[in-house]
Amino acid sequence: MRKFLVVLLIPVLGVFAFSFTPPAERYFEIAKNLDIFASLFKEVNALYVDEVNPNQLIRTGIDAMLMSLDPYTNFIAEDEVETYRTMNTGQYGGIGAVTRVIGNRTLVTMIYEGYPAEKNGLKIGDEVIKMDEVELAKISIEEANQLMRGQIGTTVKLTVKRMGSPELVNLEFKREKIKVSNVPYFGMIGANSGYIQLTDFTPDAGKEVRSAVVKLKEQGAENIILDLRDNPGGLLFEAVNICNIFIPKGKKVVTTKGKVQNSNVTYETLNNPADLEIPVAVLINRGSASASEIVAGTLQDYDRAIIIGEKSFGKGLVQIPRQLSYNSQVKITTAKYYTPTGRCIQVLDYSHRREDGSVGAIPDSVKKEFKTTNGRVVYDGGGIDPDIVLDGNEVSSLTQMLYLNGYIFDYATLYASEHATIPPARDFKLTDKDYEAFVSFVKSKQYNYRSPVEVELTVLKEQAKRERYYEELSPQIDQIAELLKESRKRDLYTFKDQIKLLLEQDIASRYYLEKGITEVEFKNDSDIEKSVEVLNNKAEYKKILRLP
Repeated sequence: MRKFLVVLLIPVLGVFAFSFTPPAERYFEIAKNLDIFASLFKEVNALYVDEVNPNQLIRTGIDAMLMSLDPYTNFIAEDEVETYRTMNTGQYGGIGAVTRVIGNRTLVTMIYEGYPAEKNGLKIGDEVIKMDEVELAKISIEEANQLMRGQIGTTVKLTVKRMGSPELVNLEFKREKIKVSNVPYFGMIGANSGYIQLTDFTPDAGKEVRSAVVKLKEQGAENIILDLRDNPGGLLFEAVNICNIFIPKGKKVVTTKGKVQNSNVTYETLNNPADLEIPVAVLINRGSASASEIVAGTLQDYDRAIIIGEKSFGKGLVQIPRQLSYNSQVKITTAKYYTPTGRCIQVLDYSHRREDGSVGAIPDSVKKEFKTTNGRVVYDGGGIDPDIVLDGNEVSSLTQMLYLNGYIFDYATLYASEHATIPPARDFKLTDKDYEAFVSFVKSKQYNYRSPVEVELTVLKEQAKRERYYEELSPQIDQIAELLKESRKRDLYTFKDQIKLLLEQDIASRYYLEKGITEVEFKNDSDIEKSVEVLNNKAEYKKILRLP
């Protein structure tokens, strides 16, 4: 039924693309197609063989319509507005705890420092059984989230199961205004390098980064590492504010251009900078998008920072929210943005889809060359290219399975219940004996895991049978299957380095919260290691940026 509606909607949508149709004729086409859609819905609702859910049916049509434009133009129903607002403001009424559902369990995975959850004794690893006497096993995740969040000043009661405690634990909290920090961590790395982790671009992101820079300089920082890895972006003006920390007042940061005149805006820095001279390295990866790319691209265009890591995501589109009836909203892509040199880093061309509806990347042949302030060549149409390219660490499918199924999380909870303290997060390491205990823990769960190669081999086997090649290929297929079976027995040791790091981070979070997760990774982070090396080599730094 959903596919039927989507197929019908797509031709209807095509009519809206006639941008050169005279206004009167265009308005007629809009009215006509809206009438067709309403008539279609009435007929399907009245005659379809089974009962249809009108809300679900219309929502499917709306989502399909907007998806035909791009993935960022979205409808936000009334019951989703609060979640959307939280994402954009980083604020909500709650207790300062993050939960995650693993299997049929709702587990506390993070607690924000200084808020009711921490003050009143909630712990990472606690399983929430009841919330205000409502059993979570009997309600949906969305309903549970609504129960956890609420009006500031109201109370919420939790009943939790805690490892090591024979009885259920009852806790009560008064909700407060929770503000999730854009900068969950900043601190010194070595004697003279300041590190700032920026995870969001919600209000006050610029103030938080500026404050971190000032404090790090007071602690002796002679250079700054700004970590934008896996930062999906957010508010454009906060990207401008962050650039303003390192470049002068009155400098162009980003220009937006769209169909409507109001979308054509140039944003410049408005304040005095915090420091125009301090060496800066910006870390990016494939998860760095939108506002993160504005910051990285602007500082690169002005040769104000060295960009280190992987090529960024490549999202050069701007969205604005618009209010709709019944307290719903729509988030619409209204413009593309351009860095100071004039480049748009949008990687996918949604305006020119293939015949099958798929979207292709902007071809290299049409990418344009631009030059930074000091004459370095940069390109548009494909994200931000780092000045120093480092390969990202691919997470194995086994590691992903252990994380998603909660084995790493559960072992960290067990470890924390048996160890009252651990060394500082920067120094904490699991011993080989500890890792062997984890291996035994996992094997006791009789986990079910097949590597991607095994899955592909199964597909090959079935295909060979259909094509009548199986008898000829079966000896080789069976031999490969046996080798993979033996290899799988060693996978917990093959990927020990990345599994062990996740374990150490999860364990450290039980004692040091978000800061523990970040500091554990310092000793294994090649991007940070390279940043410190380049920033402390003044000759190399100047050579890369072509500084005098």
